[in-house]
Parts: sequence; C-alpha cells; structure tokens
Amino acid sequence: MEDKREICRLLLATLQATYSASDLVDLEYDAEAEIVTATFASGGFRRINVAMDSGTAMIRDIVNHIGC
Repeated sequence: MEDKREICRLLLATLQATYSASDLVDLEYDAEAEIVTATFASGGFRRINVAMDSGTAMIRDIVNHIGC
C-alpha cells in the first residue's frame, strides 16, 4: 500500500523548487474523501480528486491540475 500523504509531502518539496509552482504552500491529502487540496501563497486553492489513483497517477493528476 502506498503512503499517499508521504507522496504529497515529497511532491510538495519538489514542486516548490520549480519556478512554475514556487507559490505552492501545501498539498494536503484527505484519505477519507481521496482528495488532495493544493494551497497557494495567494490564498487560492485547488481540490484534486485522486480516488482510485496509484501513487504515480496521483502525481500526474496533481501536476496537471495545478498547471505545471
């Protein structure tokens, strides 16, 4: 079983090191709803449905939805 919270933690650090996602401040995984909430420094956020995703599919979904 993949640890999706850990994947989000590691992905957050990686994305923050990039120019296009440097304003990303949090990727919070809700295991019950299977939703990742991406929060930005501006106060904006995006909710990303990651239900039934593998770890790599979840990464692709997050990257695609935040516009990287």
